[in-house]
Amino acid sequence: MRIGYGIFQEQTQKLMMTPELRLAIKILQYSATELAEYIQQELAENPVLDIKEEENVLEEPAAEDKYDIDWQEYFADTSDLGLPTTGREEKEEFYYEHILSKAPTLQEHLNFQLCLTELTDLQRKICEYLIGNIDEAGYLQVGLEEAAFKFGLSCGEVEKALRIIQSFEPYGVGARNLSECLLIQAENLKLLNPVLSQVIEQYLPELARGKLAKIAQEMNVSVQDIQKAFDIIKTLDPKPGRRFSGTNDVRYIVPDLIIERVDGEYVVIINDTAVPRLVINGSYRDILKNETGEAARKFIEEKLNSAAWLIRSIEQRRLTLYKIARCLVELQKDFLDYGVRRLKPLTLKQVAERVGVHESTVSRATANKFAQTPQGLVELKFFFAHGVENSTGGMVSAESIKKQITEMIAHEDEANPLSDQKICDRLNLQGIKISRRTVAKYRDELGIPQASVRKRYE
Repeated sequence: MRIGYGIFQEQTQKLMMTPELRLAIKILQYSATELAEYIQQELAENPVLDIKEEENVLEEPAAEDKYDIDWQEYFADTSDLGLPTTGREEKEEFYYEHILSKAPTLQEHLNFQLCLTELTDLQRKICEYLIGNIDEAGYLQVGLEEAAFKFGLSCGEVEKALRIIQSFEPYGVGARNLSECLLIQAENLKLLNPVLSQVIEQYLPELARGKLAKIAQEMNVSVQDIQKAFDIIKTLDPKPGRRFSGTNDVRYIVPDLIIERVDGEYVVIINDTAVPRLVINGSYRDILKNETGEAARKFIEEKLNSAAWLIRSIEQRRLTLYKIARCLVELQKDFLDYGVRRLKPLTLKQVAERVGVHESTVSRATANKFAQTPQGLVELKFFFAHGVENSTGGMVSAESIKKQITEMIAHEDEANPLSDQKICDRLNLQGIKISRRTVAKYRDELGIPQASVRKRYE
């Protein structure tokens, strides 16, 4: 057999990732809020774009489409999308208005209380310095030695100023560690007693692991006394400053979809009321016809092309999202009717095959998006549940199993809580094939501690 080199011609088909397709991908992934923000940016940068609100603004007519886009090639959709652009199912307008007053920061709150406290000028300066070094959680981030060196004072004098701050609300601020934070709160709330004080100072790690009996033995007190101390500690705040953190960064989730039951059938509404409806300003068409300058014509043509692609990308996002949502409603109707326990295992591939698009399209279309449903506000990714096999060969979703675990633990005997193995045995009796390790994994994901920590001593 001869081996050699040669030049051969071969025809292949592949999808080129053009700037326009990158835009389509980006638009598809945006939530309604993100899309509205992006549109505002484009309106500021592209003079050809306008908002459909005046009669003299002409929308780009689909019949005279100058910029042909092969959406089927990109989305791998062999079937007709079948949803008219004007056929939105809307019953009423939705308005999202959030009027917020500026809340004080933790430092502002502490400085306000400082103003109401009688102090010497030096004490006030020390307190202001210490307050400036308290983090968002409420903990002091500067050592007393460093503060004392700054003011040329002893550590004892600085600590007196710190005690003043530690008397302010929220109780626990100015602490240097978790134990001190909890002790300050318990003392100010008149809850402190010798047992509680010793538990906080010496046994927090053991307490977190549920070693109440061991703590009681070492302290030579009853387990019931340790249980009472534990109950008090659970009412205290380990991060007292967090109620003031991030108050100016409040983010509201606006659902991208609204799923409602109307006359026994579920209706999907694309909630794009916050998204401006874009059109192309007709005056630029006239300018383009009359413009003879090459640079000006090129500029207008580029902006027209960019605007057309943006409008089509937004519309395609709406159509794709609607079609995927309809599929999710059909496949997860039992969940919408009855709740999490009836959520079925579902994969991106199953939805992609039914809708006629690629898996990546389904993934992008459902990313960072929420739906308002009869079961509450749900992230679209929630509909895609992993599953565990049952005794009949069918599948049970992980969310359904988590719901059952939560209910079992909620009704357990607190003096004799269910171990992971006991929960596993109960689920196996119900025909759900699951291991103890998987039960422990789901319990951890639910934020539920193990049985030894849940055990109560009355």
